[in-house]
Amino acid sequence: MNKSPFFIIGQHAVIEALRNPKRKVLRVFLTEESKKNIHKKSPNNNLLNNVKIYFKTKKELDKYSTKEKLQHQGYVAEIEHLQKPNLKEYIKNKNNITLICLDGVTDPRNIGSVIRSAASFNIDGMIIKERNFPRNSKLMYKAASGTIEYVNIFEVSNINSTLKNLKEKNFWVYGFDGNGKKHFTDVEWKGNNILLFGSEGSGMHRHTSKYADFIVKIDINKKVDSLNISNSAAIVFHHLSYLKK
Repeated sequence: MNKSPFFIIGQHAVIEALRNPKRKVLRVFLTEESKKNIHKKSPNNNLLNNVKIYFKTKKELDKYSTKEKLQHQGYVAEIEHLQKPNLKEYIKNKNNITLICLDGVTDPRNIGSVIRSAASFNIDGMIIKERNFPRNSKLMYKAASGTIEYVNIFEVSNINSTLKNLKEKNFWVYGFDGNGKKHFTDVEWKGNNILLFGSEGSGMHRHTSKYADFIVKIDINKKVDSLNISNSAAIVFHHLSYLKK
């Protein structure tokens, strides 16, 4: 596991990192106001126990976020990476699993937004190519709004071989493409499923799309060319969450 520390910024990202007992938080940089807010949000649990705290002005904290042009909101933390979950071990003896797989999606804001939606609608985990995962990105953590602490993120070296292995373990792979003939709401969504999304620019890689058992689409207004990946994912996640109720 990569133990190299890195910085995250933003109220939700920092507070949820502090709440996660599996996350190692090395230092937090707070304004007096943000410290009070942490105690208000968790009055019965001192999240700042055993954490090195440094008080700064908002202007002093700006140096951690000006490069990315993000709002730190008075919260900065230096943290270590979580232990990477093992996909093979995770799926063992489990049924009715739904995972999202991102093929060629690299934008940190989009990835963070997908993580936030996955957490909101109880998606079991996300598969992403290790090389494409911006694991140290302040922007991704800010977009995920703290939910990265609660989503299984499976970093794999090869998407195609991963899909092949999952298909052999009774997973159905649904590729999402605007040219798909079947609307995704017409699928029964039973068993173990992989939701395969490509990048906004080029979609799924041609070779990767061959591993999809079905190509489905989201019906949108014909005047609109396409949806943002995070919007598409949220729509699908919400529908699947509704079916499980």
